[in-house]
Amino acid sequence: MNYDGAARHDHSSRRNAAGRERNRGFGEQRNFSAAAPSQRKRTADKARLTAFQVLRAVSDQDAYANLVLPRQIRENRLDKQDAGFATELTYGALREQGLYDAVLQLCVDRPLSALDAPVLDALRLGAHQLLSMRVPAHAALDETVSLVRSQIGMGPSGLVNAVLRKVSRQTREEWIQQLTEDVTDESKIFSTTYSHPEWIVRAFRQSLVAHGRDVSELEKLLAADNDAPVVNLVALPGIGDLDEVFKLGGRKGKFVPDSAYYESGDVGRLNSVRAGVVRVQDAGSQAVARALADVELPSGTSDEEWLDLCAGPGGKASLLAALAAQRGAFLTANEPQPHRADLVEDSLGAVPQDAWQVTDMDGRDYGKDQTERLFDRIMVDAPCSGLGALRRRPEARWRKKLTDVAELTVLQSELLDAALKAVRIGGVVAYVTCSPHPAETVAIVEDAIKKHPNLRILDTAAALNSVIMTAPTAPGHTFNSGAASASTWTGNSIQLWPHVNKTDAMFLTLMTVDGPEES
Repeated sequence: MNYDGAARHDHSSRRNAAGRERNRGFGEQRNFSAAAPSQRKRTADKARLTAFQVLRAVSDQDAYANLVLPRQIRENRLDKQDAGFATELTYGALREQGLYDAVLQLCVDRPLSALDAPVLDALRLGAHQLLSMRVPAHAALDETVSLVRSQIGMGPSGLVNAVLRKVSRQTREEWIQQLTEDVTDESKIFSTTYSHPEWIVRAFRQSLVAHGRDVSELEKLLAADNDAPVVNLVALPGIGDLDEVFKLGGRKGKFVPDSAYYESGDVGRLNSVRAGVVRVQDAGSQAVARALADVELPSGTSDEEWLDLCAGPGGKASLLAALAAQRGAFLTANEPQPHRADLVEDSLGAVPQDAWQVTDMDGRDYGKDQTERLFDRIMVDAPCSGLGALRRRPEARWRKKLTDVAELTVLQSELLDAALKAVRIGGVVAYVTCSPHPAETVAIVEDAIKKHPNLRILDTAAALNSVIMTAPTAPGHTFNSGAASASTWTGNSIQLWPHVNKTDAMFLTLMTVDGPEES
């Protein structure tokens, strides 16, 4: 019997041929399994249950999947194979939620918002298995319905079974063709095909152009944004090593020194990670921190005081602190939000305590007294939209709004201003964002150049290329700046890309201050 989505009001039809009253679930006609009731599976397998639990936390609590999933894998005691399946299912269902919701809407007779949230999460998990995983259709259907029976109830299982059967009638490519056949706007087509909000597709198009790349790369960028990223690890210099990682199947990193790729399960099980001497950190983040730490100071004078102005949650701060400890320098890691400051302190725990301190000032308060230029190197890893890390934060693309970018640019500009007033004459400031959006990158630096006539852009490409192990990276945008005249100095910025560098889309510009500003 096919599910047609119509509520039935003929009460005599509630009984089957045997005279038993049917459970109508949502008050609507339901499918019967081919199996007898006593034989129907009512328990969820642990991998799918784990994925469902993570999606529920994301939906109900605004949780972050990358934080919840490892905990659920441990709590549910998944082995390596099941953990891999749960990870692919969780991240895939979240990452491609836009496409799956569009498909599901064609298979349900009401707005998806009218469905109970747990039912919608289960449908997304089923859709991902049917359309994007190597799971036989019968297994995807049976196991998802079993999950619904065990976690939501018998009633909704009929709806889920009927809807997913409709989903299974076409391939992913056929659904995309149906959804886009009458669409002429390329951004709308890409939005559906690669499951990104349309405004992000347009923002990526602008970003490629702003950073000197060909707009024809847009599809590759969107596709790379949907690839499951490999876990990147870094051993804190002088403190940790990667012996345990390599012994358990990790591979040597190809982008930056002291790094590794790890695909062998939950990194939280590694003793070195639990001890904090090996850390999970994208290779792009490692590279920008090393570039700041290694670039030659134009002043050639003291190199003792370093500042991470926006240190939370502490990834780059721990790497900078370890490098500072090796060189006899001292890092101040500043984070104004108390709970994030606690995370920073935890991250720095493995580094000798005489090499760092954590402060909780508003970063914009640094440099208010320009007579106290205290710092030789300053990292401004400014709060940003995070558009460069969507592949690692699969739910983020559906939470973010275009207005978020506009709201953040004011803060980004103020933080960079503060850093330029707090750095010693001849010191170095690194402006960093995990976003390629021109409003958060190029525009912020260009605005700083106009405000600070003593600012000079350094050769960022050369600084980055000196700390990476791959072929030199082409600069993303060229700025003209200088204390004497706008044409005296020519420097550049760097924009990393998932489809080019296999990293998050990190932006970096290194700059110095050549003299005091006129009062």
